[in-house]
Amino acid sequence: MANWLVIVSILVFDLIAFALAVTAEQRRSSATTVTDNQKEYTYCVYNSDISTGLGVGAFLFLLLSQLILMVASRCHCCGRALRAGGPRACSLILFLLCWLTFIIAEACLLAGSVRNAYHTRYRTIFGAEPPSCETLRKGVFAAGAAFVFFTTIISEVYYILHSKAKDGGAPYESAVGMGAYR
Repeated sequence: MANWLVIVSILVFDLIAFALAVTAEQRRSSATTVTDNQKEYTYCVYNSDISTGLGVGAFLFLLLSQLILMVASRCHCCGRALRAGGPRACSLILFLLCWLTFIIAEACLLAGSVRNAYHTRYRTIFGAEPPSCETLRKGVFAAGAAFVFFTTIISEVYYILHSKAKDGGAPYESAVGMGAYR
């Protein structure tokens, strides 16, 4: 039987990660080109850098959720063997999909946070081409949020099926069928 505390804690941490990723997308840094007072050069001025912290927070909450899931399910390969059948096969497939979506979500969140924190530091002489005020492309944190959502659904179903394969069904009997005789 699945442990409801594990299910709820995974869900809560994943929801927090999703909310932080969506908020990070909405609060991405933007930049404007500014000319100094003497009109000698231009440079980039960036607004608040809060989305970097939000992206890192989403990264950490998703990581914590995945750690709880892997400890609770013993990473699918440690512990006693699972019972043969459909739940075991499905839980193996979902285990692999869970790791795939987790890695993609973490990569999006980490790359978005690093790229959002990057600010160009050079200036150009007035009259020359203005500096390139590079910012994070729109949608990086949104892609991370989407994969956090996919990870949430897959990990919840994986844990339930893993628990069903661990606990469900008749006990395993030997092929000879002499286990009951002493």
